[in-house]
Amino acid sequence: MYEIKATQNLKEVMRNYFVSMDKGDKKIAWCTSVGPAELLRAFGFEVYFPENHGALLGATRLAGDYIPSAVKLGYSSDICSYLTSDIGAYLSNTTPLLKHYGVKTIPKPDLIVYCTNQCREVQDWFSYFGNEFNVPVIGINPPRHLDEVTKADVEDVSAQFKAMIPVCEEVTESKFDIDRFKETVKLSKEATVLWRKVLETAKHTPAPLSFFDGAIHMGPIVVLRGTEAAKDYYKLLLKELEENVSKGIGFLENELSRVYWEGMPIWGKLRYLSNLFIENNTAVVASTYCNSWIFDDFDENEPFESTALAYSEIFINRSEEAKLNMLKSLIEEFRIDGVIFHDAKTCFNNSNARFGMPLRLKEETGVETLVIEGDLCDLRFFSEGQTTTKIETFIEQIT
Repeated sequence: MYEIKATQNLKEVMRNYFVSMDKGDKKIAWCTSVGPAELLRAFGFEVYFPENHGALLGATRLAGDYIPSAVKLGYSSDICSYLTSDIGAYLSNTTPLLKHYGVKTIPKPDLIVYCTNQCREVQDWFSYFGNEFNVPVIGINPPRHLDEVTKADVEDVSAQFKAMIPVCEEVTESKFDIDRFKETVKLSKEATVLWRKVLETAKHTPAPLSFFDGAIHMGPIVVLRGTEAAKDYYKLLLKELEENVSKGIGFLENELSRVYWEGMPIWGKLRYLSNLFIENNTAVVASTYCNSWIFDDFDENEPFESTALAYSEIFINRSEEAKLNMLKSLIEEFRIDGVIFHDAKTCFNNSNARFGMPLRLKEETGVETLVIEGDLCDLRFFSEGQTTTKIETFIEQIT
């Protein structure tokens, strides 16, 4: 059975990350997953990402236990299940961090920062915790739905980043150090280049990395950007995957078709879906989700401008036309035979099948598309039987 050996190192890297915050030696900043983590780390903050906790709640299938608590508080069950499960777990005073890492509670924030380049839900989510913990909350609001990211857009977001500085100085009781910020951006760039190379190993046949593997191994590029730990991990992972490519070793020996996964993972069904595709000799080799943490624009010589550009150019923040062009490029690069769109019922912003994109993509590329219904965390919106039938029929069509 195919196994990525670096997974053991990944477990240790993630454990160290959570245990370090639990020690309470440094100030803690909460941040959205595609937000200004580099600037926060330049101030010496340990950075915690509630979206990562939401994904863990989904992967451990605990989200359904906690969502009702948030609903009782007045949150609709139709909004982001990261939000509702995370708030519900907080209200229940429980966390899967205890079982996985020996950490009893989520870290108490000294500062909370959100960026609405992904969605408006993060504003409501993070503001709730700002009130709960009585700490400052900073909101970054980039322009949305962009065809192109202009100089004016970059200047807007850069100015918002710079406006964070006085608050960070007050919370940390330290002065902003531009050289430290540049070094953090440099480390993020080095890690993200390695992450891109990791994902690009799946261009080969047999592919040494599937989308489902990538959804697990992306942990450090999400929570440890701007650190040596992230860079070191992806050096290790890339070395192993490149060796597998050179030896012709992949996760699927008899690869009959190659699929692109568009949209969020269904965290509680990763193993089931991975096995389903493998049983049908289909390799899911690329995804919008994993590629969302490739930030080629990072440049330590222009730390504010480059981070503002990178965080504004992400897929979810772009127009329908820009998204379509990005998908067309990846379909060609990864030699894709079919695209599966995941329509996540509580994640409107990252579900791209609702305005005709699958049909337009098929018309312009000739590649078949399929829409499946589900959710990132709330498995009440997912039917295993219906999904199996849909996917197996689709695979027969493209093989």
